[in-house]
Order: sequence, then structure tokens, then C-alpha cells
Amino acid sequence: MLPDLSVLWVIALVLLLTVILQQLFFKPLLRVIHAREEAVGSARVLAERSAAEARRAGEEFDARTTAARAVFYRELEDMRKQGQDERVAMIAAARVQAEQDLTTARATITAETAQARQQLGQDADHLGRLIADRLAGRVA
Repeated sequence: MLPDLSVLWVIALVLLLTVILQQLFFKPLLRVIHAREEAVGSARVLAERSAAEARRAGEEFDARTTAARAVFYRELEDMRKQGQDERVAMIAAARVQAEQDLTTARATITAETAQARQQLGQDADHLGRLIADRLAGRVA
């Protein structure tokens, strides 16, 4: 018994359709899929490289910021110390000036006190003579 020739035609057509579909549909489709996979892969590599560069830039920024803060705080501390030293010097100068002024004032008060005592002594002598003269009956 011979197989029906239509089965052979169907097999031949299926094989022909398979070859045609392979050449015209599946190969271009596979090429597009592979090209997309390569594009996605290269985009992923580029994204990872960009992320690494961004991390390095962020770390460098953090390092520079930390260094700048350290310099700022060091300068701030130096200025604070300088201000404190100037304040101490100003207080010492003010104390010296106050001591000088106090010494001058004491000397002035002592001199004025001595002069006032001398003047009081002279005035007391003069008044004593006037009183004695009046009591003795002499009028001035």
C-alpha cells in the first residue's frame, strides 16, 4: 500500500514553509533579539560605569568637604585663640593702666591732703592769732 501523495505534498510544503519562515522571519527576529540583548548589555555596562564614576565623584566631594571643614574649624579655632589672647592682653593692659591711674590718684590725694593739712594748719594759726588778738583787746 502506497501512501497517499497528498501526504508527501503536505510534508514538502511544511518543510518549504519551515525553510522560508526560518530565512524570512526567525533569523531576522533572532538578529533583532540579539542586537537588543547586546544594546541592553552595553547600556547596563555604561550605567554601571556611570554609577561607579558617580560614587567616586561623591566620595571625592565628601573627602574635599571634610578637608574644607577641617581647615575651616582649624582657622576658626586659631581666630578664637587669637581673640582670646588679644582679650587677655587688653585686660592686662587695662589692669596696668588702672594701677597707674590708681597710683597717680593716690599720689594726688596724698599731695592734696598734705597741702590741705598745711593750709588748715596755717588757717588755724591765723585764726588762733585773730582770736587771741580779739581776746586781748586788739582789733585788727
